[in-house]
Amino acid sequence: MEVAIIGAGIHGASAAFHLASMGIKSTVYEQAAPAGGPTGLSSAICRAYYTNRYLARIAHASLEMFRKFGELTGGRECGFRQTGMVYLHPEADAGALYAASSYMNSIGTRIEILSPDELTREFPLVDLKDIGIAGWEPEAGYADPVATTAGLLARACELGAEQRLYSRVVGLAPRHAGGATLYLDGGETAECEKLLIAAGPWTKGLAAGLGADLPLTVERHYVATIRWTEAREMRYAHADIVGGYYCKPEGDDLYCLGPLTAEPAVDPEDPVRGIDAAESEALARLATKRIPRLKEAQSTGGWASLYDVSPDWMPVIGEIAPGVFVDAGTSGHGFKLGPALGRDVAALVTGNEVDEGIREFAPERFGSGRPLAAGYGTARILG
Repeated sequence: MEVAIIGAGIHGASAAFHLASMGIKSTVYEQAAPAGGPTGLSSAICRAYYTNRYLARIAHASLEMFRKFGELTGGRECGFRQTGMVYLHPEADAGALYAASSYMNSIGTRIEILSPDELTREFPLVDLKDIGIAGWEPEAGYADPVATTAGLLARACELGAEQRLYSRVVGLAPRHAGGATLYLDGGETAECEKLLIAAGPWTKGLAAGLGADLPLTVERHYVATIRWTEAREMRYAHADIVGGYYCKPEGDDLYCLGPLTAEPAVDPEDPVRGIDAAESEALARLATKRIPRLKEAQSTGGWASLYDVSPDWMPVIGEIAPGVFVDAGTSGHGFKLGPALGRDVAALVTGNEVDEGIREFAPERFGSGRPLAAGYGTARILG
């Protein structure tokens, strides 16, 4: 086969979609169903609020794809809902925020910088203690991660791609002419001229079979859900950089809460422990400190999933062996970037023209002492 893709999360599905749109057939191997891993458990926030200029461009393009999803995928739905998102910063972030917002606005991502007085007027539910400045992105929102991923993959298959679901790749070996031999859990083997590994938390282990030691770790991250009957008062999402959490609406009266910071490393082969009461309560304390009215909300549980992260919390994208490419380390960013990022990843795999900004995410940056700076303080998920 010409191109194989390991992983049918948002990144693998998007790459298959863009390859198929270029007339290039790929075969997608997935150990479960589309979005059956971390993608399906994403909070699925869709925003273009980035300090890294390449990611800002990709996130802007992805938002366009979410809005035009039906046109791109033969009438399918991705569940995108525009809510807007406000980012609450300490005064110390002002310089970086002005610089980032200037670039974002220049490429068409509308960002408004708000003073405390403007915050009080526009967002009266927010307690402004320790908040000195904020960014407001009116066109941000959220989508359905399963529908988005399944829609991209289904359209890719209509255009010639093949999907091999419930087919786990357990090992890889390099081919002399480039590409790889894939070993599947049922004993089958397959060969490809080009390979993209987009397997999230399982990427590092697969890449090791080709002699690549990727600096990726796996973390368990959790999401708490709450129900607030007065939800109409807060239909926007927010990220509290000072408090270290985010909050997004879900449907008519639910909210999802999650941390913006790093969590302890885990083994991706171990069962993922669900959210516990202490974790849910910790997020609730942060949220009610910032939005006191949320004390009226009721806890409705939550879930936990896996993140694959790099040392600088930025994506790891590039060639790791002849004809073998990786797209990983995107957790915390991955869903919102995926739709448009797949275009450039597909271009890398095929050797076509690509936005040169993607090359700064090459895996070898770590060995050469070139980690990327992004985000605000410990809120690295903001990229």
